[in-house]
Amino acid sequence: MMDSPLTLETLFNIGPVPISAPVVVSWVIILALGLFAWLATRRLSLTPSKTQTVLELLATTVDGQIRDTMNRDPAPFRALIGTIFLFVLVANWTSLIPAVEPPTAHLETDAALALVVFVATIAYGIANRGIKGYLATFAEPSWVMIPLNLVEQITRTFSLIVRLFGNVMSGVFVVGIVLSLAGLFVPIPLMALDLLTGAVQAYIFAVLATVFIGAAAGETSGDAPSEKENKPS
Repeated sequence: MMDSPLTLETLFNIGPVPISAPVVVSWVIILALGLFAWLATRRLSLTPSKTQTVLELLATTVDGQIRDTMNRDPAPFRALIGTIFLFVLVANWTSLIPAVEPPTAHLETDAALALVVFVATIAYGIANRGIKGYLATFAEPSWVMIPLNLVEQITRTFSLIVRLFGNVMSGVFVVGIVLSLAGLFVPIPLMALDLLTGAVQAYIFAVLATVFIGAAAGETSGDAPSEKENKPS
């Protein structure tokens, strides 16, 4: 029988801090992604290998999404948005590993990810607009909107948590229940669907993070010239 996603079993303690399974899996994912990135980027070449080609395609795709969403140079945002996407993607796909629950099927992990986006939104907003300029956005289009804009800042963070948690947790439960009732091979189509759902949810989370950060940072037409502007006349 599956454990409730709202309860966490402590595996061990580091001093007074209890360490649960989602924390362990999250750190394994972080270390694995870090090790892969280090190994994959040690020997970059002008004649790219297959791995380098895939990584360049991923970086180009992330840049394109950021540029289209923010209308800005993607370089300052690439590391954050790309890392969020890869972490959520791999975390979602750990549901396919026997006896491993994805960290994103627990509210604590999703809340931590949403908190990262919340803090990044404020940080990028202040960095690009200044403190006064960022605070002034809460009075747009009128000072009457200040309470509503403040509430929106909080509710959209909760929406990130609920959307990711609900979709990933429901997929884990469905596959787990069918697996317990039907055996090993029958749930394979559902596992393939879970794989697709995990990728879609990672994409949606990363895109929403881009939208929120872009709205706080503000658009600028000068930082991200279009392809037409780059072509010689």
